[in-house]
Order: sequence, then structure tokens, then C-alpha cells
Amino acid sequence: MEHNVALITTIAAGFGLALIFGFIAERLKAPALVGYLLAGIAISPSTPGFVADIGIASQLSEIGVMLLMFGVGLHFSLDDLLAVKRIALPGAIVQMAVATALGIAIATWWGWSFGAGLVLGLSLSCASTVVLLKALESRGILESMNGRIAVGWLIVEDLVTVLILVLLPSFATMLGGTSGTEAETVPLWRTIGTTLLLVSAFIALMLIVGRRVLPWLLWQVARTGSRELFTLAVVAFAICIAYGAAALFNVSFALGAFFAGMVMRESKFSHRAAEESLPLRDAFAVLFFVSVGMLFDPAVLINEPMRVLGVVAIIIVGKSMAAMILVFILRYPLNTVLTVAASLGQIGEFSFILAGLGLSLGLMPAEGMSLVLAGALISIAFNPIAFAAIVPARNWMLKHSALARKYENRDDPYAELPMSTERKFLQGQVVLVGYGHVGERIANALNEQEIPYIVAEQNRELVQDLRKQGKNAVSGDATEPSVLIQAHITDAAMLVIATADPLNVRQMIDTARTLNPDIEIVLRTRSEDETKLLRKDQIGTVFFGEEELAKSMTHHILQRFDTKQASADGTS
Repeated sequence: MEHNVALITTIAAGFGLALIFGFIAERLKAPALVGYLLAGIAISPSTPGFVADIGIASQLSEIGVMLLMFGVGLHFSLDDLLAVKRIALPGAIVQMAVATALGIAIATWWGWSFGAGLVLGLSLSCASTVVLLKALESRGILESMNGRIAVGWLIVEDLVTVLILVLLPSFATMLGGTSGTEAETVPLWRTIGTTLLLVSAFIALMLIVGRRVLPWLLWQVARTGSRELFTLAVVAFAICIAYGAAALFNVSFALGAFFAGMVMRESKFSHRAAEESLPLRDAFAVLFFVSVGMLFDPAVLINEPMRVLGVVAIIIVGKSMAAMILVFILRYPLNTVLTVAASLGQIGEFSFILAGLGLSLGLMPAEGMSLVLAGALISIAFNPIAFAAIVPARNWMLKHSALARKYENRDDPYAELPMSTERKFLQGQVVLVGYGHVGERIANALNEQEIPYIVAEQNRELVQDLRKQGKNAVSGDATEPSVLIQAHITDAAMLVIATADPLNVRQMIDTARTLNPDIEIVLRTRSEDETKLLRKDQIGTVFFGEEELAKSMTHHILQRFDTKQASADGTS
């Protein structure tokens, strides 16, 4: 019996070559994503040898897009975004506008149409969530203030890009492309109005009905105790909602899957859902990047090297410089400036989706897709170098640039305590480093007991809000001696480090001990190994989260049994 094995052949070739090239990329200290793209190039029509079925690969990649966006939705936190909104919102919009303008300018210079330039610019404006998260995690700065700003910035970019994906087909005809047969007979305003109405209806349905129904359904599945059924439910929700959104509301698969993930986050099983769907999500994401690589024509590197160089310059230099200037203007430290610049100096999955949409709508030539892919390959490969250069670049700038030193040391109203600060907050006070979930609870307890304290927090916006509430807080990184000095650590009674940052906690303690040898130190950790080391060094009172939880639960259990015993003795 003959079988059509095109699907199996495509999957086997895609996974097999992705494994080989991904392994090589990792060994060369480059992101595995580069290897996946190279695997796609190897089995593309543009290279000799085996050619995979590009139609099947494209459909598999759609599943990859769904699961990728579902994962983004699962990790999307409105609270995290709101915490950095003053920098992330204007930053992302301005940076995308600059990159788009540069793309339009260079495309016009090449003789392309405005529509082609617009799609090119938009494709170059959005960075890769996958690449960024991996870069931040590998360096242990995902949970830091700089990491949160970069992620918040990217979330705004993703949301704007999703909106563009929804609206672009409606504008395609006006921009010189094709958007279907009805586009020429139906007025543009009606098309846009219908699109926005359908999108709004879908979002409203998901936020009103889905927020209640989906977590409830997931709870019912979880009650069965079947892990396989739970995994199936998560994947089914992601793909079925994405397909339903596209079929019923004319919404992209990406947006449908994103909202499915965002709504699923409301469930108490969201963490488990993310873990269970991760292997399948990663597998199909690999196929997505492989299928994108299949669209790349390596000949563009030989035939149009200057155009490739222009695209790379916009991604690495243009976007990064725009971000740097904006973060400078918003008065953030030099370290934050360089971290954000390094984070955005690359493009990825959304760029491919946008360029592919532009190609299908007849807005952008096939060469444009190859240029976007070439820019992605080079910028992703360069990204680890950009991150590694942050500290040396900062040190070099501070050493050789008077402007950088002036900027780093410039007066910031939130970096110093007001002159009107009461004396009781300047002597014998508690210096509280970090105002997250733990820090806020400690601060509330200190308020109840009327114990004076000063907060040292990296999030400038949070410090601003604390000042408005009449609380004493200074903005900055507590690893910098100047921040602890501004918090009057020299006369403080206690230093409480409420951030679980094993990399920088010792530096904070060394600074505090140097300035105030008699200060009492209290800190928290997340790692058992780190807890043992810190206690061995006898640098202060160390609280380990799981240990303290066990103590509290044990205390409760023993107390309950004592109560029951006492009541039993009383009745006998």
C-alpha cells in the first residue's frame, strides 16, 4: 500500500536538521534559533539537495505561531506591564515609529513602493520575545528591574504588532497590494469598521465569558487527575480558540492564541498549563523557524550585500540608538540604557509573520522576505555579543566620556531623600531594599508598629508612587554605594534585603558593613545552597522561603493538635 509521507518527511527532515544545526549553534555560543533558521535554509528550494514540502511546513508553522503566542499570553501580566508603563509604553511606540520610518526611507531609496517600505519598516521594528527571554534568563536578570523593563517594552511591541496584523489586510489595497475580491467593492471605512468590530467582539467575549469559562473547564479537567488529559486540554484550548477566532471573528491565529493564553492565566493552574504545554510549544516553534528559513534565499547575501547591511544597521544601530536616547531622556541609569538597547537590537518571530503577511498581500517583494530573514539571522547571532558588551561598554563610557559621567551623576529628584525628611528616618531606621510582594508586606508591618524605614528600589516609577503616598524612598540599584548612602545606611539600625538576588546580595552587604560595621542584616533567599553558604559566612539572618513555609505549616499543625488535645481533656 502506498502512503503519502510528505508530512512525515517534512517533520523528520525539519526536526533532524534543526537538532544538528541547533546543537552546533549552541556549541558556538549562538542562540539555537539561528540553527533552526539554517536548518530551514538547508531544505529550502533555494539550496541544492533535498527540498521539503513548503506548503506542509507552512501549516505546521501556523501551529507553532499559535502555541508561541499562547505561551506569551500565559506569561503576560498586566500588573508587570503597568509597573513599567511610563517607560515601556512611550519607549516601544517611539522606537517602533523610528524603525518603521528608517525602513520606509531605505526602501524608497531602493525604489520600492510606500506599502513595501511600510511592511519592511514594521518587520524591522519588533524584537523577538523568544530571543530576549532566553538572553535574560541565561544571564539571571529576567527578574531584575532592567529585565522587567525590557520585557514590558516587548509586550507593548507585541500588542502593537498584533493590532497591525489585524489591520494590515484592510489597508492592503490602498497601499498597492491585494486583500481579496471584496476589498475593491467594499469601502475602506466599512472594511476597517467591520474588522475592528469583530476584533472588539472577540476580545470582549474572551475577557467576559472566557475569563470565567476557561479556568472553570481547566479545573474540571484537573479534577480527573489525568496528566495526559490536562495536557490535551491546554493544547486543545490554544489551537481551537485560535482557529475559532480566525473562522468566526476574522482574527489572526496569533491574536486568538494570545488571548487564550492571557485568559488561561487567570486560572490557578496557569503555571502547570505553561509547564505541560512547553514541550509541544517548543517543538512546533522549532518547525516555525525551520519553515521561515525555507523562505530565505541565500543569494541575497551575494547579490544585495549593501541592502542586507542597511537592514542590519537599522536593526542593530537604528533601533538601539532610538531606545537609548529615549531611556536617557526618561532619566534611567546607564546600565538600564545599555540593557534595553541590547534587548531590542534583534528581530524574530513577529517580523517573519509580518513579512509573510506583506508577501501574501502583494505589498512586499520576495526579496524583502529574504532581507528580513538575513537581518534576523545576523542580529540574533550578534545579540549575545551585545549583552556581553554591556558591562565593558558602561565602564569604558564612564572612563572616557565626560558626558556619560555627567549623565550618570546628574541630579535625580528620586535618587535623594527630600531635605524635609524627619530625623527619625535618618537615624536608627530600617533600610528596606526592594518593594516587591515581600518588601511591601514588610513595609506594611513596619507601618503598623510605627518603625521608621527607608525604601531603596530600582523601579523609579514605584519610588515616585511611594513619594506621593508620603513614604521615604530612594531610586537606584542598591549594589551602588551611593544608593545606600542616600538611604543613610551609616546611621541605620538594620538592613533588610527583600529581593532574592544571589548575584548582588553580597555586594550590598559588603557596602553596608563598610559604612556601618554594627548594622544588623536580614535577607531572603530562594536557593537552599545559597542559604547554606550565607549562613556559613555568618553575614546576617537568612530566611529561606520553603524553610519558613514549612515552619509556619508545622506551627499551625502543632497548634491545632494542642487545641484539640486540650478540648479532649476538658470533655473527659
